[in-house]
Amino acid sequence: MASIEDYLKKIVPLVDKEIEAVFPRKITAEWLEYVLGKPDFAFDTETLTKSAAEPIWEYLDRGGKRWRPALAILACEAVGGSKELALKMTPLVELIHNGTIMVDDIEDNSETRRGKPCTHIKYGNDIAINDGNLMYFAPLTLLYKNPHNLSAVQIKKIYELYSAEMIKVSFGQAMDIWWHKGEKQNVSEQEYLQMCVYKTGVLARFAAKLGAITGNATQEQEDALGKFAETVGVSFQIQDDILNLVGEEFQKGKGVGEDIHEGKRTIMVLHALKNAGEKEKKRLIEILNSHPESQKTIRAAIEIIKKTGAIDYAREKARAIVKEAWEKLEPKLSESEAKKMLKEFADYLIERKI
Repeated sequence: MASIEDYLKKIVPLVDKEIEAVFPRKITAEWLEYVLGKPDFAFDTETLTKSAAEPIWEYLDRGGKRWRPALAILACEAVGGSKELALKMTPLVELIHNGTIMVDDIEDNSETRRGKPCTHIKYGNDIAINDGNLMYFAPLTLLYKNPHNLSAVQIKKIYELYSAEMIKVSFGQAMDIWWHKGEKQNVSEQEYLQMCVYKTGVLARFAAKLGAITGNATQEQEDALGKFAETVGVSFQIQDDILNLVGEEFQKGKGVGEDIHEGKRTIMVLHALKNAGEKEKKRLIEILNSHPESQKTIRAAIEIIKKTGAIDYAREKARAIVKEAWEKLEPKLSESEAKKMLKEFADYLIERKI
């Protein structure tokens, strides 16, 4: 069996090809007419290429793991569906995910993304906000134009799924923003995990359920795959939070402890605030609320967090919730290569070093 890393490497160019089929690098009149209908007056394809296609593709070309599309494909195959059809539908989840990041970077006052200036730094807030929102809606052509002949039932289910999950994403972000502004002091671990479900878990769930619907899964299979993927998304977020403090990728790209600079209340921060002494607890809150630029100050916060055993605690929490969800999903799927890859996939995301 190929490793999940090899699988993901093979998936990336295939997904990017499908994204380009849905949202091209150069906007043409023919494509606009297909998507929007005939113009009442005249299209300005040059402007739309410069203001929409180029910024979006400049961002997409920076790379990314494309693990949500991989999850959709594996979920579809695991219920006996077509890998080829699932692949065709992957832009729906991948473009939405990247749109949320483009907007998140503005809300978080981030400066770099994948080792380069964020889109709003390079092109301006107005372009980044508009293009982030555009990525939420552009892939819906896969539903209302229906080029791959999905059934009416499948289209209805995917529309309903999209609507429900996108609302949750915004609520998750609302919670995260309010907390890292320091507006709520006593965030509980359960509240944090719910925020992670809404902010990160639902797009993973969306991917898996999209694959399940495409593969004509039973409702029981669809629900179990969705719940499993949701926990994978939450665990991915926890691991991302861990790597933000100790990972090599952040040393090269975003900078160690950017979450400290943003004042984010991660599961490690919550654990530290619960278990640190009063003096260290007070100092950690002061640092988080001051949104420090100094690496010395950021590292002081990281040391307080490390002393409480918060990083090991977070790792174990991530492993435990995925293990529980897998145990519920496992008996609902027949044995297959895709089923084995799903399990390896989850393990990879929560044990990764970058």
